[in-house]
Amino acid sequence: MLNMQRLNLKGSVALTALALLSACNKEQAPPPPPTPTVGVVSVAEEPVVLTSELPGRIAAVETSEVRPQVSGVIRDRLFTEGAMVSKGQVLYAIEDAPYRAALASAQGQLGAAQSQINATRLQAQRYGQLVALNAVSKQEADNATASAQQARANVAAQQAAVQSARVNLGFTRIKAPISGRIGRSLATVGALVQTGQTDALATIQRTDSVYVDVNQSAAQLLDLKQAMATGGVTRGDGSARVQLILPNGTIYPIEGRLQFAEVTVDQTTGAVTLRARFPNPNGLLLPGMYVRAKLVEGTRRNAIMAPTAGITRDPRGGATALVVNAQNKVEQRTVTTDRVIGDKWIVTSGLKPGDKLIVEGLLNLRPGATVKPAAPQQVTKPAGNGAANAGAAADPAAAPAAGNTQAGK
Repeated sequence: MLNMQRLNLKGSVALTALALLSACNKEQAPPPPPTPTVGVVSVAEEPVVLTSELPGRIAAVETSEVRPQVSGVIRDRLFTEGAMVSKGQVLYAIEDAPYRAALASAQGQLGAAQSQINATRLQAQRYGQLVALNAVSKQEADNATASAQQARANVAAQQAAVQSARVNLGFTRIKAPISGRIGRSLATVGALVQTGQTDALATIQRTDSVYVDVNQSAAQLLDLKQAMATGGVTRGDGSARVQLILPNGTIYPIEGRLQFAEVTVDQTTGAVTLRARFPNPNGLLLPGMYVRAKLVEGTRRNAIMAPTAGITRDPRGGATALVVNAQNKVEQRTVTTDRVIGDKWIVTSGLKPGDKLIVEGLLNLRPGATVKPAAPQQVTKPAGNGAANAGAAADPAAAPAAGNTQAGK
């Protein structure tokens, strides 16, 4: 009996200890986590200037390859390589003795032909009088008239021969066909040159102003035209302005003007050639130089701008954004982006004005979570001049999405 009482007492003590331990555990349970605070910005519409940065090459406004028009041996070179030359300036002198002799010979033949004119003319007149008296036959009179006409024709032919010989003699002094900077001479004194040779003696390029030929995708051009047709993009006088980025990354200080767009599409590249013209007073721009041209496409009047910090990528590369709804819950949106303007994306779909876009506190944030929206600690600065750079992206993964959503889509 005593043992049973002891066992009951021990059981009661154990139950009491378990109850106390359970109560202690309940008292030490951690409190629920606080509602996370996220930085949000309100999405708004604003007008932006759209630009495209395209690769291009510089070409001279005028280019002339100097070639001989008569054959002979070069006697003198009368210019300095790399210097400026004027139109009509003598560049090379070809040995002209054979051409002077040819001119003298042609002039002598012309004199002989001219001496025959009077004799044949007078003979034709006399035969015309005698035939009326039946002193000579009609055939003899006709022959005298034909001889006079032949003498006049021979004089005309010899005059043309003299003129041709004089022209060839002038060609022995090779002149600059245009004004510009001449390159190196590919022929030296004593070299034999020939009419119609393929190799130029020198090349002259006019570079006081230059052309920049750039290639734009035909798809981008169509997107732009469609956006202009629907009124989403407008073009003003500034749309013809072009800015040039030099190979060393510096900006060319003088703006150019867009001249025209090619009327056909290159079948191999699917691109359209655009040509701009730039003043080049200091000769800084050289023909053949690779540059990048920034073209003003137009102004998008109601563009939705989203900070790049608020646009992320899903595993498939699609653009997504997290916004806070009216119940302070997180919603995930699939968005379509066009291009970056400074530190903001142009969003063409997925966001609307007034949406609260989360730009801070995105780590471990899930759709459906309750959050406390607040102003971001690091304020997003607006784009400096609203110029959109088609080639700039906030991250490398953004390129496919941006490339598939051009203006007006």
